[in-house]
Parts: sequence; C-alpha cells; structure tokens
Amino acid sequence: MKNWVMGLLLLSCGIYAFGQSRGSKGLVSGTVVDGDDNSPVMQATVQILALKDSSMVAGNVTDLDGRFSLSARPGKYLLKVSFVGYSPSFQPITLTSSKPRLNLGTISLHSDAVMLEGAVIVAQAPEVTAAEDTLVYNSSAYRVPEGSALEELVKKLPGAEIDDDGKITINGKKIKKIMIDGKEFFADDPNIAMKNLPVNIIDKIRAYEKQSDMARMTGVDDGEEETVLDLSVKPGMNQGWIGNTDLAAGTKDRYSGKVMINHFRNKNQLTAIGSVNNVNDNAFPGGGGGFRKGGNGLTAVKMAGVNFATETEKLRTEGSVNFNYKDADIVSKQASETFVSSESSSFKNALDHSRNKTTKLVADAFIEWKPDTMTTFVFRPRFSYGKTDNTNGQNSYTFSQDPGYTTDELFGTDDLTSLVSEEDIINTVLKNTLKKGDDLTVGGSVLVNRRLGKLGRNITFRGKYNYTNSSSEQFSTSETEYFQKTPEERMEILNRYITTPTKSYDYSARLTYSEPIFTGGFLQFSYNFQYKHSTTDNSTFDMGDNWTIGDGVNESNPGVLNNDLSKSAAYNYYNHQMDVTFRWIREKMRLNAGVSFQPQKSDLSYKKGDLDTTTVRNVFNFTPTFDFRYKFSKTSQLRLRYRGQASQPNMVDLLPISDNTDPLNIQNGNPGLKPTFTNELRAEYNFFNTEKQRGMFSFFRYQNIMNNISDRKVYDSETGGYVTTPENINGNWNLIGMVGTNIALRNKKYTINTFTRANYQNMVSYISEKDLVSDTDKNITKRLSLGERLRGTYRNDWWEFSLNGSLDYTHSRNSYQESNNLDTYQFAYGASTNVRLPWNMSISTDLSQNSRRGYAESSMNTDELIWNAQISQDFLKGNAATVSIQFYDILRNQSNISRVITAAMRQDTEYNAIYSYCMVHFIYRLNLFGGKGAGKGGPGFAPPGPGGRHGGFGGPPHRRF
Repeated sequence: MKNWVMGLLLLSCGIYAFGQSRGSKGLVSGTVVDGDDNSPVMQATVQILALKDSSMVAGNVTDLDGRFSLSARPGKYLLKVSFVGYSPSFQPITLTSSKPRLNLGTISLHSDAVMLEGAVIVAQAPEVTAAEDTLVYNSSAYRVPEGSALEELVKKLPGAEIDDDGKITINGKKIKKIMIDGKEFFADDPNIAMKNLPVNIIDKIRAYEKQSDMARMTGVDDGEEETVLDLSVKPGMNQGWIGNTDLAAGTKDRYSGKVMINHFRNKNQLTAIGSVNNVNDNAFPGGGGGFRKGGNGLTAVKMAGVNFATETEKLRTEGSVNFNYKDADIVSKQASETFVSSESSSFKNALDHSRNKTTKLVADAFIEWKPDTMTTFVFRPRFSYGKTDNTNGQNSYTFSQDPGYTTDELFGTDDLTSLVSEEDIINTVLKNTLKKGDDLTVGGSVLVNRRLGKLGRNITFRGKYNYTNSSSEQFSTSETEYFQKTPEERMEILNRYITTPTKSYDYSARLTYSEPIFTGGFLQFSYNFQYKHSTTDNSTFDMGDNWTIGDGVNESNPGVLNNDLSKSAAYNYYNHQMDVTFRWIREKMRLNAGVSFQPQKSDLSYKKGDLDTTTVRNVFNFTPTFDFRYKFSKTSQLRLRYRGQASQPNMVDLLPISDNTDPLNIQNGNPGLKPTFTNELRAEYNFFNTEKQRGMFSFFRYQNIMNNISDRKVYDSETGGYVTTPENINGNWNLIGMVGTNIALRNKKYTINTFTRANYQNMVSYISEKDLVSDTDKNITKRLSLGERLRGTYRNDWWEFSLNGSLDYTHSRNSYQESNNLDTYQFAYGASTNVRLPWNMSISTDLSQNSRRGYAESSMNTDELIWNAQISQDFLKGNAATVSIQFYDILRNQSNISRVITAAMRQDTEYNAIYSYCMVHFIYRLNLFGGKGAGKGGPGFAPPGPGGRHGGFGGPPHRRF
C-alpha cells in the first residue's frame, strides 16, 4: 500500500511539472439573459472569434442558468452570442497575461423583430428535448384536466413514476428537490410543490443532477449530487403577482381547499401556500393505465408554508417555513407466508387498524455571499420540530398450515376452531398500542471557498453541525393465546409503559485543496473529521393485568420498573477521512477518479439488567470512486459511474445480549459481525434528435453487497415466534435497467412514448426452525420483474387523445419451496382524452381495464374497469375562473392491493382507501403582471389567443422559429 501511495504522489508531481511547462490560457465568463424579462437563456451559442478572419477560437453553449465560460490564449477577440429568435450580440474582448480572467457579467439578448413579425403557431411544441445530461419537458405538450397540480403533469412525463408514498423517479433516479427557475422550492419536501403548484404557470420542466455546493465551487464531484426537477415560469408570469384558489366539496363528506400566492420580480420570488383536504391529496387520475391508487387509508391534511428567494450581485438567499398536520386512518388486511424450512412454512392472517396523527414544523434557508470574485460563503441552517400521536390495534392468527380461508372468513367467525383444526393453530394475538413522541432538530452547514489566483486552484472549508432531542412514550396491552402450550402456559398478558428519551449531536469539519496540474487536469486533496455522540435511556414498566391504555400512568398506578428490560446506552463515533481525487476535462470528455481512506473508531457503553459493558471497535475503510462522461454531441452523452462504500454494523447488534421485550420477536446480538461493502456501477446513455423530436434515454445499475447483514430467524413452532440474530451473508445482488423512447410523427401532432424496465434480484437469507439450525439453511429467491409502459397520443389545438397500455410481470423462484414459485401479471389498457370546446368548456376522461393474474389467493386475481371523468367551464374576464365537476371511479370497481416478496416470505395486503366519489371545484386565478404590457386586460389571464387562452389548456403557446 505504501509503495502504491508513493507512486501516485510521484506521478502527480511529474504531471504537475509537465503542466507548468505549458502556456496558460485565460478565461472568459458571463451570463446570458432575455432582454425583456431577464430570464436566463439556456443553450445560447457563445463563440470567441479571431479579429482578422472571424474564425472561431473557442465555443460553447450556456447552461441551465444562462452561464458560460470559455478559455483562450491572451489576445484581442470578438465575442459573439446568438440564439434562435434573438438578435446576435457582438462584443470586443481582450485577454492579457496580467489579467487572464474576464467576467463580462450579464449579456442581454433582445427579440429579433424581423423574425417574430407575424409569428404564428407552425408546429406543435415538442414533448421533450435534451441538452447533455438535462431533459427538458414542455408543459404545453401535455394536456391535463383544468385546475391540475404539478403532480398530474409529472405523471405524464416519459420515464416518470410516482409510487404510493409520493416518491418521484425519472428514468430510475429519485427526485430529491423541486426548484423554480434554479431556486429551491420548499427544499425539505418535494410533495409540497407536487400537490400545490398549478400547472398553468409552468412553462418547462428540466430534470438533471444538481451538484452539491462543494462540487459546484471546487469543480470536483463529491458524490453528493441530487436529481432535481427545475421548473420555469411561463414568460410574462414572472414579473408580478400570481394567485390561485381552488375550493372543492364532494360526496362522502370529501373536501379540498388550496390557496397559493406567488410574487415574481426579476430574480426574486415569494410564495405562500395553504391547503386542507381529506382526499389523500388525490389529484385527478389523468390516464396512463396501470394501477393508480389514491394512497393507503383515509388521510386528512392541513398545511401552510412560505418560500422565498432573493438574489443580488453578491448575495443570494433562499428559504422556507412549512407547517404540516396529517391525520391518517389506515385499515389493512394481511395474508402472509414465512418460510421456516425447506418443507414447512408459517402462515399469518391479520387485521390492523391505525390512527396516526403527526404535526411537523420545518424551517430551512440557503445563504450564499460573494464578497469578491475570489471568495464564496454558503450557509444552510435548518430547524424542525415534530409531534406524533399514533394508536394501533391488531388482531392476528398464526397457523402451521395454510388455513384455506380468506382473512375475511377467518375473522368473520366467533369460533376459529370451527374453521381450522386446533392442532394447526399456533397463536392468536390481540394487541393495542399508543405511542406519543416529540422531536427537535437544529443543525446547519457552512462552506467557505477561496480561489487562489490560478484557474482551478482553490481551498475550501466545510463544517456541519446537527443536534437532536427526542422523547417518546409507549403504552401497550397484549393478549396472546398459545394453542400448542400446556393449559398453564396457554395465555400470556403483557401490559407495559415504555419511555425513551434520546439526545444526539454530531459535527464535522472538512478542509479541501484543489490544484491544477496541467491544462484540464486537477488534483484535489481533502481531510474530514467527524464526531457523533448519542445517549438513550429506555425505561420499561409493568402495569398489571387489569390496566388499560386509557388508564395512563399516574401516582395511583405508576407501574413497576422492569430492570431486566430497561436499558441505557451512550455511543461515540470518530471518523477520519482522507480523499485524493483526480479530475480531467476535455471538450467532449470528463473524468473524476478518486480514493477515500477512512480510519474509524466507535465505542458503546451499554447497561441492561445485570449487564454493564463497554465495546470498542476500530476499522479501516478504503472506498474508490469513478465517474466518466463522454459527449457524442450536445444532445447525446454516455456516463459511467462506480462507487464502493463500506458501512458498519449497528453497535448494539455487536453486543452478546438478548432482548425479549416482545416474546414473539426476541432479538439477539452477534459480536462477530463484519462490516458490509457495497459495489455499485451505473451506466447512462441518451441521445436526442432535436429536428425530428426523437430520442432515447437509458439507465442501468448493478449493485452487489458483500457481507450483507441479514437477520437469521429461528422459528419456534410451539409459540409462532422468532429468535432473530444478525449475521453476515453473501449473494445479495441486483441488476436494473430502464430504457425510454420518445418519437414524434407528422409535424409533432402524433407522439409515441415507451418506457421499458427490467429488474433481476438475487435475494439470500437465513431460514431456520428451532432445533434444526445449520450452516446451510440459506434460502435463495430469484426474482425477475419486467415492466412496459406504452402511450400513443394525437393532439391538435383543441383536442388530445391517448391510447395507453402497461404490463408488469414478475417471475419468482424459491430454492426452499417450489410451491412458492410464482408468475404474476398486472396489465392494463385504456384511453384518455382532453377536449377544449369553443364555448370555454373542457371535457376530460380516462377509461382503463386493470387486471391481475397469478396470485396464490384467488381474491387477488381481479379485473377492474376504472372510469374517471371531469367537465369544466371557464368564465369571467380572461377566463379567470373555472367550475369543474370531477367523477372518480364511476363504476366503483377499484381496489387497493399490494404484494411483497422477499427471500424469507411473501405478503399480500389490502388497504382501505378513497374510491368512488364526486367533487365540485371552484378555481379562481389572479394574475397581475408587471413589466412590459402590465395590467392589460385587468385581473385574470391574458386574453385568449387562437385555440385557447394564453399558455393554458386550449393549445400550445406561440413558439419562435
């Protein structure tokens, strides 16, 4: 290892010496904006031309924020900036050896009056375009029902998926943040934008990977990039006030209300949002086929928030404050099978009812200050406070054989033994729980970067701090009947009260130095120290057989402290991290490669009953990284990334202790656990033909986990419980691939979108039955999942019609029990349409046939014909108001069923949800624009153009050609 490190240092010195012998170039930078509204102009062409013959010396295009940078040797040149629809800008520039860096500031492009004279719609707006690693979606190319929020638009984007929990992915990448014109919008929660931002203000959506503050300043990838959706506001709507109110009432006591006020002025933004609803934030299901669920349970939400952003030449600030209250009433039915040996399984049926109330207040900010051209300060403070009040009631039955009855049938009888033989019943459990808690978190980060004269040479300091103070109290009662035990041991009653206060804090400090070693080549060295400390004190009290949750804890019944179950822990963690990263940049190629060395120390002081121990662990991690990009053209790129990452076991899992707080789930420690190491390789390729509007986007990922920590569960056939011990296991890996295509036909009126997904998983786990434990009791489940989404659309100025289809196929093979080898299908097909009628009326509807096949329980194999519809009428001046009637699941066929398959079990669950109902909406939009043409037409939308109101539902906006 020492020889390897020494060789790297010698090579670096040699490359550096070589780079110093070559002549250095100067740098020209600036920002290109629209001369009318000061919005950034993306993909504008910037060229440095020789004065003698106008030959191009260097060229590039502007990025998402309109910024550019070009390098050239000292001399006198002419800078040309051009973009379609604008008059080109010419500016003489001079680079000298004494002043090699030239910042031109803001360059304004003004509309070409000759080109735009008499401009009309000559083509449909393209659905999607591409620029390097950025996908750009045109809002006007996707028709959604009147009054729709951003979520309905995102659902229609090629390669986009939104799961039941609201997680958004674009071509397999999880969206971490929503931005507006490059500024973070409620950075803590993307769903605030998804549920509340109206589509009618959005011009374009850009999907790209946003670099961290550290990478943005130093130019070296640190692996902390985030995939974001960056929204741009429609031209003319970013200079004034925009208001949107949506009030609705419906059948089955459903209600919804949203109020949003935006103020845009140049680079400043202010947004206030408020909403209440009891429809699970369920927007209109705008077509696309597939199983669209409105979320699990019945949820009522109240939220309010303020988001702001300001920007001057030296100071940029962004921030938000968000209050959220959620009340979720969730009822579920479960049927599961757990594999306990190669010949037997444990079967469980359960009814579960939860009422979860959460309150959360979050405030965060971003402050960037540039006191001079060489120094940048970034400060990100954050505060959050939350309270929970959750109740849960569960009734479950466990069997040694498949009971042969549905969950409804089993719980519909007063005498379980009348349906199932007593010798096949393992246990019945009736449990009620109340859990209350509060959580306070205060933290932040500060980053200071200083450039040291030469291009690429800089030094950076980053510090982070986080403090958490949380507490919880849990009240629980349980009655368990063991059918296979003696009469004296058959019934077990446990009534307990548990308090768990926890405090933790951590901080880190990182110093980074970057050095240019040759033209386009850089080395970066960094050192990071991190310290974490946490303490927790768990006190468990036995409350007596006749105690109920409603009795609470008071002076007359304080409970009896259970010393055997109460525990306390103090944890300390020290991490030293040294990184060496090499960066190489060429016109079409970019390479980042590095290694990280991490000596770590952890210590845990733990007390439980008679046990009082301290455990110390020292480890050394070695983590390589690799990131390669190659641009075949401005709209075609290949990217390869590798990252290796080590992680340590939970310190409590390393203790030789047993925790039997839950008799049916006893937890053991394992001092022999090893660290895990994850290898992850990603490949991305995309191309796009802007002239033909045809493109392909692909994403592939391979992940392999070495020494993965898996729970070995030893099943006790007498009680139906498990003794769980964490152990290292190898063989867990998965491969996922996604390919999406977008094809436009016949003057862009016809489009075809496909999205193909394949995922292969090799899942390994330990499965054992009591007294039959061996070293070969590994169960391997191999699962292949294939998915296809297909949509064909025709659209003109007043009508859109789509045919949709989807297929999801799962092929699962289990090494223990061939009876659990399943092939399941979920497929759907249907159509949707949007029609804009001449008298300002709109009709939207979608119809889809959704089917399931291959499930073991016959009730899961269903056919559901789902029909939704909406009719809307615009009125008032400028069509500022809309009344709409929405009908959900008109035929009353929808259900809410899901399946989970792992190497150890399968589980089918059906939840309650909001199904068939009708709502009437009243929507009012107030737009008061500033700048050129402000106030024309008064409040409300601008007067409608041909085919519909400006930028709205009725047709694509005028485009410059």
